[in-house]
Amino acid sequence: MGEPSRSLHSISAFFPACNDAENLRLLIPQALETLKALAEEFEIIVVDDGSTDHTTEVLDSLQQEIPCLRVVRHPRNLGYGAALQSGFRSATKDLVFYTDGDGQYDVQELSALFAGLSPGQDVVNGYKIHRADSVGRTIVGKAYSVLVRTLFRLRLRDVDCDFRLLRRKVIESVSLTCRSGAICVELMAQVERAGFQVAEVPVHHHPRLTGRSQFFRLGPVVRTLRDVLHLWIRLVLLKRRPTLQAAGPNKVMSPEVPRPGTQIQD
Repeated sequence: MGEPSRSLHSISAFFPACNDAENLRLLIPQALETLKALAEEFEIIVVDDGSTDHTTEVLDSLQQEIPCLRVVRHPRNLGYGAALQSGFRSATKDLVFYTDGDGQYDVQELSALFAGLSPGQDVVNGYKIHRADSVGRTIVGKAYSVLVRTLFRLRLRDVDCDFRLLRRKVIESVSLTCRSGAICVELMAQVERAGFQVAEVPVHHHPRLTGRSQFFRLGPVVRTLRDVLHLWIRLVLLKRRPTLQAAGPNKVMSPEVPRPGTQIQD
């Protein structure tokens, strides 16, 4: 297969990360090469959600080599949802792509999402061909997927696949409040209810090379399930619909999440 032709679109690619120093050392250069093949104009953003390893040093070094790399730092861990909100708010280009900073998805497969973005599509979402996690995590992940798809009547087959390409109008039309992993449900439930067109493409999922998952711990799991329950009550049981309008990227996110270039202080 030849290299894809470069598009007139501009792309923001961002990566939420927490204690992913060595993964980012590999991921960011791969992202750079992938974006060069896809668009004339692009930016790379890492949202460092309160890392306590040497992520800061790695990112500082990468910024010396990659001028289009920007870093948004949370001075303390605010949660996966807060990291996504910061990434969406910081993105400035026509298209917005994100995936996790742990390297379990191959950023080079962004080209597959890009190929799926026909003029009539607003979002292209990956779905895992095979989950490269332990048996226990795979079972929990499948159970969670079935649960949220049933509760929210989602058509999307893999809401937990954080490998997404979205048009800017989608980002500017949703209201995101969750700080936990439930933000993916919050995002895609609003996307489907607003009538945006979603395409799905298969992507590979790889074992984590270094570090440990920040999600599969008791605290984050409990917070995610709690937020899923709150979302279900608000969006399904009470049938409250968020105000979906092009309000601009600085108005649709939780006010507690830092704006680009700012930090939350205790």
